[in-house]
Amino acid sequence: MFYRVLSLVRKEMQTLLQDRQGRVLLIVPVLLQLALFPFAATLEVKNNTLAILNEDAGPESVELAHRFSRAKAFTTVLYLHNEQDLTSVIDNQRALIVLRFPIDFSRGLAGNRPVKMQAILDGRRSNSGQIAFGYVQQILQQYLDERELGFNRNIVSQLVVRHWFNPNLDFVRHIVPSLVAIITTLSTLVVTSLSVAREKEQGTFDQLLVSPLTPGLIIVGKTVPALLVAMFQASIILTAGVVVYRIPFQGSLALLYGSMVFYILALAGIGLLISSICSTQQQAFLGVFSFVMPAVMLSGFPSPVENMPAWLQWIDWFNPLRHFIVIVKGLFIKDVSYQVLFQSVWPLLVIATFTLSAANWIFRKRIG
Repeated sequence: MFYRVLSLVRKEMQTLLQDRQGRVLLIVPVLLQLALFPFAATLEVKNNTLAILNEDAGPESVELAHRFSRAKAFTTVLYLHNEQDLTSVIDNQRALIVLRFPIDFSRGLAGNRPVKMQAILDGRRSNSGQIAFGYVQQILQQYLDERELGFNRNIVSQLVVRHWFNPNLDFVRHIVPSLVAIITTLSTLVVTSLSVAREKEQGTFDQLLVSPLTPGLIIVGKTVPALLVAMFQASIILTAGVVVYRIPFQGSLALLYGSMVFYILALAGIGLLISSICSTQQQAFLGVFSFVMPAVMLSGFPSPVENMPAWLQWIDWFNPLRHFIVIVKGLFIKDVSYQVLFQSVWPLLVIATFTLSAANWIFRKRIG
C-alpha cells in the first residue's frame, strides 16, 4: 500500500513539474508574495492626511496643531477655513481625521478650564482611523502633561469624537461591502481562465479557433458567463448585507452594477491572459491564485493603501480590486456622487481595455 501511495505521489509531482510553466507558477507567486506582503500587510498607520480646522488661532491651538502634523501617521496636513471645507475633505476621503479647535480653545487652556476639541474620523476606514486617533490622543496627553494639566481629567475627556458613515464602528460595514469585490474577483477569474484551459485540455480549443467565430467573439463568449455569475453572486451578498446584517445601502444600484461591468471586464481580460499562457486547468488555477493573493493584500482591504511605499502604490494602480473596493464601499456606506465615482471607474476602463486587447491579440496570433 505504501508503494502505491508513493507511486501516486511521484506521478502527481511529475505532472506538476514536467513543464517549465508549471515550475514557474510554483516559484514566482511565492517570491512575489514574499516581496510584497511585508510592505502591504501591515497594521501600522502612516502616510495619511490630517485636516485641521482651527477656529481659535491662539498660541496653544497653533502649537498643538504643529505637534499633530508631526505624528508618524500623517505626512500631509490640510488647513481648513470653514465647515464646508471640513465636510468636503471627509466626503471625498481626502483626510483620515479632521481636528477642530473651537474659538475659545486657547483661552480655556490658559485658564485651566475644560475645553472641547472635536476629532472627526472617516468611519469607512474605521480600523486605520482608530489607530491614527490613538496617536492624536497620545500627543494631546503629552502636551497636557508638559503644561502640568494632565491631572485635570475633565480637559482630556472633552475630546469629542465623531465617526462619519459608521457611527457605531461596526466592522461588518467594512467586511460585507468588500466581500462583493473579493468574491466577484474569484468567480470571474476562475470562470474565464479555467474555461479556456479546459478547452485546451480537451483538445477543443483549436477547433474553436478555426470556427466561424472571430477572436473578439470568442472573448465575448468567455466573458459573458463570468459577468452573469459575478453579478448573481454580488446580488446575493448585497441582499444579505441589507437584510441579514442590517447595513443600509445608501447609494445607487444602477451606478453599482454599471461600475461592476467595467470591473468584471477588467478581470475577464486578466483571466483570459492567464489562460492564454497556461496549458492545463491546474496551471490556470495556480495562475489565478498567484494574482488573487497579492491583489487582495494590495487592495486596501486588510490595510490602507496609504501605508505602502510610493513605488508600490504606483504599481497597485493597475490592481482593479483596489479601485472597485472604493466604489463598493462608497456606494454602500455613503451615497457618493458620480463625479467622485468616476475617479475609480476610469482606471477600471483603462485596465479592461489593455487586458482584453492583449487577450484578443494573443488569440489572433494563435490563429495565425
